[in-house]
Amino acid sequence: MYNILVVDDEPLICKGLAGLLNASGLGIGKIMTAESGEEALDYIRMEEIDLLITDIQMGEMSGIELMHQAKIVKPWVQTIIISAHETFQYAQMAIRLGARDYLIKPLNSDQFLDSVRSVLLKMDKPLPRTEEALAGGHGDFRMEEPLPESVDSLNRLLEEPVDHPDEPHREQSFYESIGIAGPYFAVIKVRLALARAAGEMAFPEKDIPLMQYASLNIIKELLDHELNAQVFYATDRSINILAQWSEEAYAEQTNRINQLEMIGRSMHHHIGKYLKIGCTVGISQILKGLQFVNVLSRQADKAMLWAREHGDYHVFYYGDFSWHNYARDPNADELSSQSNRIVEQAKAYIEENYSQKGLTIQEVARRNHVSPNYLSYLFKKITGFNLWEYVVKLRMEESRNLLLHTDLRRYEIADRVGYESPEHFSKIFKKYYGVSPSDLKK
Repeated sequence: MYNILVVDDEPLICKGLAGLLNASGLGIGKIMTAESGEEALDYIRMEEIDLLITDIQMGEMSGIELMHQAKIVKPWVQTIIISAHETFQYAQMAIRLGARDYLIKPLNSDQFLDSVRSVLLKMDKPLPRTEEALAGGHGDFRMEEPLPESVDSLNRLLEEPVDHPDEPHREQSFYESIGIAGPYFAVIKVRLALARAAGEMAFPEKDIPLMQYASLNIIKELLDHELNAQVFYATDRSINILAQWSEEAYAEQTNRINQLEMIGRSMHHHIGKYLKIGCTVGISQILKGLQFVNVLSRQADKAMLWAREHGDYHVFYYGDFSWHNYARDPNADELSSQSNRIVEQAKAYIEENYSQKGLTIQEVARRNHVSPNYLSYLFKKITGFNLWEYVVKLRMEESRNLLLHTDLRRYEIADRVGYESPEHFSKIFKKYYGVSPSDLKK
């Protein structure tokens, strides 16, 4: 049974789409509705949402921004975009962020339900080739593995400097022959948790190649149509991913690091789901030039060093850490100190700006020069609050104080603490305190 969230700033459209879904006979658990992106994000943070159906233009927060933030919170949430505008730029951005469909208003009921049905069916069987491999399927099934000579060449590229950086044409033709063109590159490394804490292997030795093979399948399935990348076995039983962008693709796309992080989180989620093993993902920065690929490889390795400090976090981006502050790899105390400093700076910024309308996790993270995913994790670990729960806490405490000690009206208080909608403010207030603003005032 799937939970669906419908978002539109026109209440009648929300009600109509919810009614269609209720009467559809599809395998749906709960159907929730929200009338703004901010309200929708509260649902996504607090509820289990499988499918997000959202309008694209909704006041302060667009459907594109909502989709982006939803992917940060829960990267496995699927999205259908609905819009009154048949604009190529909107559709392109939506599909790039992973939207499963882009529907134009006025909606055709059958077309809408067909789209929802298609998404739900794909959620049931997201990785068929991997499932068949693990089940020992035969017949026509065959997943093409990288050729050994290509794997060796790709690993050399990651491990050693390019031999002739001043004469790139001598290397370029060879790497183009195995699918490497660039000129922009990033490296992602996936280290499988094949050993238990005590050091012994979690699987019989004979099963480890199957785990690697199945993991490679999962990663390739997830990267299909998402990223131009070579996926191949590393020399240490992990898996390497060399992502690349042409000049045109790099110029067109924004939020590339966020895309890599979402892919990393999705890989961790699906490998755990299908193989019942954990993994750690290290992500490099993006640099231009084949000669920097081995630098990017070292960055991905370094990023994973932080797994020593954060055993319950699994996707690490090199740019989240202030490596320039250390002449050597940081020790446990230095790791902890940097984490505390990031959280204290974030708290100070939130306490100063919590009443700002449209405040986002991205903005807080940008001020701290870290990714939203990593900041969200650190904040919860150190303070005990989810970052957005902390924003809500400050807003609710201030609004309660204003209700009890001023004559301000509900809409004035909502405006002062950062809510566009008095109705949305009242819903959050009642959920937080158990009484409505007007009942508390009485």
